[in-house]
Amino acid sequence: MKVTSVEKKEKSTVELTIQVEAEAFEAAIQKVYLKNRGRINVPGFRKGKAPRKIIEGMYGSGVFYEDAINDVYPAAYEEAVKEQGLDDVGYPKMEIVEAGKEGFTFKALVSVRPEAKLGEYKGLTAPKEEVEVTEKDIDEELKPYIDRATRLVSVKRKAKKGDTAVIDFEGFDNGTPFEGGKGENYDLKLGAGMFVPGFEEQVIGMKAGEEKDIDITFPEDYHADLAGKAVVFHVKVNEVKESQSPEVDDEFAKDVSEFETLADFRKDLGEKLQARKEAQAKADFENAVLEQLVENMECEIPDGMVESQTDRLMDDYAMRLQSQGIPMDQYMSMMGMTPEMMRASAKPAALKQVQVELALTAVAKAESIEVSDEECEAEVAKLAEQYNMPAEQVKAVVSVDSLKKDLSLRKANDLVLSSAKEGEKPAAKKDGEKPKRSRTKKAEEPKEEAAE
Repeated sequence: MKVTSVEKKEKSTVELTIQVEAEAFEAAIQKVYLKNRGRINVPGFRKGKAPRKIIEGMYGSGVFYEDAINDVYPAAYEEAVKEQGLDDVGYPKMEIVEAGKEGFTFKALVSVRPEAKLGEYKGLTAPKEEVEVTEKDIDEELKPYIDRATRLVSVKRKAKKGDTAVIDFEGFDNGTPFEGGKGENYDLKLGAGMFVPGFEEQVIGMKAGEEKDIDITFPEDYHADLAGKAVVFHVKVNEVKESQSPEVDDEFAKDVSEFETLADFRKDLGEKLQARKEAQAKADFENAVLEQLVENMECEIPDGMVESQTDRLMDDYAMRLQSQGIPMDQYMSMMGMTPEMMRASAKPAALKQVQVELALTAVAKAESIEVSDEECEAEVAKLAEQYNMPAEQVKAVVSVDSLKKDLSLRKANDLVLSSAKEGEKPAAKKDGEKPKRSRTKKAEEPKEEAAE
């Protein structure tokens, strides 16, 4: 392998022209031939015994080229990137230039780690929500407990909106029962809008034991057989039930919580809600600060870097779904999504993660942040305890270099956030120019294409 040209391209990419010489290519072709000859039938030869020259004579001299190239180029690419000292951060784009007896040549567009130019990163300001928990908020926290303790109780009166009517029903189209139009002892919540428009309204006012015919016209957008048709439902009410909520008092608090009084239960709900709101306000503030950090940065991010991070997010999401017993393809089918739609939805998050990582890396460099061996050992011990595995096993899974990188980014993140202040987000520059953002391909497309 030898690199015949190196050309810097836009958006932190480098195009390498790489030549794989005849000897290496020939070895790859022979390897592919030996692997595939058993599947090739040649008249006059037993299966798998036909000489390579005979097969090439029948199918062309390049019959094994594609497989041989696929076998060789990954190692050739890796060697070329290493030789040129490039920090490859994404998937390369490959293009075969020529292939023949003298070897083959290909071009590789390499996504390299971009150099981020930091703007302001200390003393950034962002708004932080003032957290307040009201009695109304606590009422909302209490509502699920009340709903779970609410019971349906049979009543001897006419059904009204909000009641549940237990009904038998059967639908007729010109006197003939139609498919799917019959049910027995069906619990119909009146006013919930679960049946055809006009049905529930005509059940309201009926008593247990009462029967009547209900005239209904199906909507025009109903399924084909009944769309727009006028039908008759014969309905019998078997029972009318109303929802009876519990008395919300000290006894209720004892039943649904570990507290003896309602006041103590409400106080605990308020404190927990306060803690959640404060945690969310803190997270929102920190995210706003990091968004400013990214906005103040100048950096051309290669598409390959975002694609690579998107793949990691997709893999992580698939693993989490699998841990819940849901295969990714089943989840996509349930959600009516395609793999392309899933990737498109994950890309904004992937881009943001790449931007923040690059910005924090630049901060760590600017501040000469270092991570000691002792800090690494402490982190290994922490991970070992968290995942209940020996420290040596953690070290086998997580490399020291990646651990040091993560810790340095964490230190940079803490430095930026510790110096940040609560306040209004800075206005745009005096001349009206907005802070420069890290650029991606989409940001540079014409407005019409970006809108599309």
